[in-house]
Amino acid sequence: MFKLALRTLRLRKGGFLATFVAVFFGALIVSACGGLMETGIRSETPVQRLAAAPIVVGGQQSLALPEEDPATRDPDEKQKFEHATLPERVRLDAALADRLRAVPGVTDVVGEVSFPAQVGAASAFGHAWDSAVLTPYALSGQPPKPGEVVVDAGLGIGIGATVPVAAHGVIGEYRVSGVAEAPQAMRDSALFFAASDASRLAGHPGKFDTIGVFGGDVAAVTAAVGDAGVVATGVERGVFEFPEVGKSGEDLVVLAAVSGGLSAMVMVFVVAGTLTLSTQQRQRELALLRAIGTTPRQLRRMVLGEALVVGLLAVGAAVALGPVLGNWLFGQLAANHVVPDVLRFEQGWLPATVAAGASLLAVVAASFVAGRRASRVRPTEALAEAAVERRWLTPIRLVTAILCFAGGTALGIVTVAVMTGPVAASTAGPAVMLWAFGVAAISPGVTKVTAMLLRWPVQAITGVNGRIALRNTRVGAVRTAGAVTPIMLAVGIATANIYLQTTQEAVSNQAFTEDLRADAVVAGPGGLDPSVLARVSGVPGVAEASEYVTSTVFIEKPFDSGQADDGWPALGVSELSGTAVVVPDTLDRHVGDTLSLRLGDGTPVDVRVTAVEHQRPGFERLVLPAGLLAPHTTLGLAPQLLVRAAEGVDTATLTARLREATAGSPVSVGDRDTLIAAHAKGNEIGAWVNYLLVGMIIAYTVISVVNTLVMATARRRREFGLQRLSGFTRGQVLRMAGIEGGLIAAIAVLLGTVVAAGAIVPFCLVVTGSLLPSGPLAVYLVVLGLAVVLSLGAILVPAWAATRGRAVDATSIGE
Repeated sequence: MFKLALRTLRLRKGGFLATFVAVFFGALIVSACGGLMETGIRSETPVQRLAAAPIVVGGQQSLALPEEDPATRDPDEKQKFEHATLPERVRLDAALADRLRAVPGVTDVVGEVSFPAQVGAASAFGHAWDSAVLTPYALSGQPPKPGEVVVDAGLGIGIGATVPVAAHGVIGEYRVSGVAEAPQAMRDSALFFAASDASRLAGHPGKFDTIGVFGGDVAAVTAAVGDAGVVATGVERGVFEFPEVGKSGEDLVVLAAVSGGLSAMVMVFVVAGTLTLSTQQRQRELALLRAIGTTPRQLRRMVLGEALVVGLLAVGAAVALGPVLGNWLFGQLAANHVVPDVLRFEQGWLPATVAAGASLLAVVAASFVAGRRASRVRPTEALAEAAVERRWLTPIRLVTAILCFAGGTALGIVTVAVMTGPVAASTAGPAVMLWAFGVAAISPGVTKVTAMLLRWPVQAITGVNGRIALRNTRVGAVRTAGAVTPIMLAVGIATANIYLQTTQEAVSNQAFTEDLRADAVVAGPGGLDPSVLARVSGVPGVAEASEYVTSTVFIEKPFDSGQADDGWPALGVSELSGTAVVVPDTLDRHVGDTLSLRLGDGTPVDVRVTAVEHQRPGFERLVLPAGLLAPHTTLGLAPQLLVRAAEGVDTATLTARLREATAGSPVSVGDRDTLIAAHAKGNEIGAWVNYLLVGMIIAYTVISVVNTLVMATARRRREFGLQRLSGFTRGQVLRMAGIEGGLIAAIAVLLGTVVAAGAIVPFCLVVTGSLLPSGPLAVYLVVLGLAVVLSLGAILVPAWAATRGRAVDATSIGE
């Protein structure tokens, strides 16, 4: 039967080419997503500033959080912990460097600090000169003394010049004592100061960001470090140099897992539909094989053999091109600041293996479904059944649909009853997939029912051509469903994901705007010196000014079973002082209670609840003193001041006075719109990722739609010929085909809209209280228009080709 399968492939290139396209693009996307996931897991970053140090010690950026309440835990069981990534840089005590110098074999220990700085209009990072050996930099000139600076060669500043340098909220004049040149290309320009100046400008005296160790045994160094830090060698050193890579890697893993998993599930339905349609178009051929003595097992083996040959060819091509697509997607993510540009794309053999396995599994499952029905009929019934599709509902389809609908309903109930705010998207997103797959499982029946509902308007508009198109759709429900399903998936997934995103953005922007009481903002890229607050507060027309610090904190005690691994958003303001904290009422804490927190850099602190307030659901946060929160952020200072104008003072007057008061400081002044625009821009990054995911899946389903419709329509050449011989003109046949295309689009759009509504409505009820999402109607109209254009184009073009020539010649061509 395998030899027969190979011969069949040569004679039926069209149908198997369609299967090849479906498997190829599905495997290609899964392979590319696997590469992104591997990149996130590896998080490999080329070492630049720390390249010369064979051993690097950095801070412990993970925090162990209890997964269960110690009071209710079985004392005989070991405490379980979940590790959360700390959002702020964890620094090392300078005393650790002295301890490392005592390790046998260690020849040198160099502490390193890094802080943002600006020299003129150019951005750079400042360091102490003695840490230049960690790269190493070559020096032209003299090492810096207090009040001097060594500049990066790329800045183009000559020795002897005096330059203004802004760092840690202040501007100072420094004489250039030398020019340093790196041995390789660096992402960031460097400024080197005397050790005393660097320590002051870094803002964390007695602390190092990292420590480079020369000589010594790794095990001995690790033992000396103990719990005070983490030891890294090789490519792992890059994470200490670019700590943002760690969190970005985790996000990339989640993004790739969601994208790849979703694409794999879509591929299963697309491949199954394509193979099923291809097999149904060969019913007469398969029936003849049964009639001449072919056993059901032989028939199934033949169908499986054909599918595996095509699948192996498609998977082989997809696996070879997977890294190309993965690298391109990674480049797009980096260009749009979703992942750091220093992260290196890596794709080994594992993603290719997983993509190949998942794709071939889909092919095998689809071929089993496609060959099962034809192989189970009796030879005497096979020839009669080849002409008309009768049965489509199988136990597998029914069980799949019931489970998917039950799961979608359960997620909808959870969304409405349990979730609050934008977090409801975590259940609404999966719900749309369950609804879509449930409809896809019974799509022939749903397609037939929907076509019956559209019967009267279609007949009223299109007349006799419409009646024939409706009859073709109902009789060939399985064939029609093969075209409806991918369009329905594209419409449902695109509509749901886009409107979930636009609604989230609208709610987030609305919450930020309504909660914002400031009329102006004073911002410093390197942080604001504390003296700026006093100067701004004394400006005429300022009613109130407050530092504005954001971070994330973790509640250790009392145990918080609802705390996510990402912790609690925290806001630092100047109105609070000491160890006061304001908590949301959802935290179930009272005034006077004590909370044990871990700040963003892992520092433990006990705070006292001074107020409990009702906060917008989904946007709850802890409010802490800015003076408590800011020193434990990576920057070490408040990055912004929010200013509220006194009554009768307009925004233009206020901002003009603020610019005058802060002249000479490294700050910028903006109005309320500046804050709102900055917040909206932050949301755009998350939206771009979602649109990339949706676009990739839509591209695949579009290819599948065209693939399926072209294959289905091209095989109807004999049918079109018989219609023309019975009195139809070529124009009437094409109009009938066009009506079928429009009907397919209408059915798919209706079903896709219902599928999307199953996720959108519960989500919107939770976050906005409305049944309708926020977002432009044009999005839905564009999706609808694309569905119609694709359906009509993919049917009319092959129908035009199939009706060329004489009708009598078309009827002589067999199936």
